[in-house]
Amino acid sequence: MEELVKATVIVELKDGVLDPQGQAIQQLLVQRGYSQIEQVRVGKKVEFELSGVSVEQGRTMLAEVADKLLANPIIEQYRIELE
Repeated sequence: MEELVKATVIVELKDGVLDPQGQAIQQLLVQRGYSQIEQVRVGKKVEFELSGVSVEQGRTMLAEVADKLLANPIIEQYRIELE
């Protein structure tokens, strides 16, 4: 039986990029009494299971997928976590 490579790609806005969704959440939290929370940033997490590839092949493949499909390189950055 082939072993699966489990991976997660986390996409976040680059530092300095305005995050209107995060700001809306932060404002709502303040209205609800959570005034200690001063900043919220929203991103996305995509989980993968890969078969028939090594960890390094998986990393290379997911970097390509993230570059082409998951992240807007102008405003977003990503990181790949492999198990």
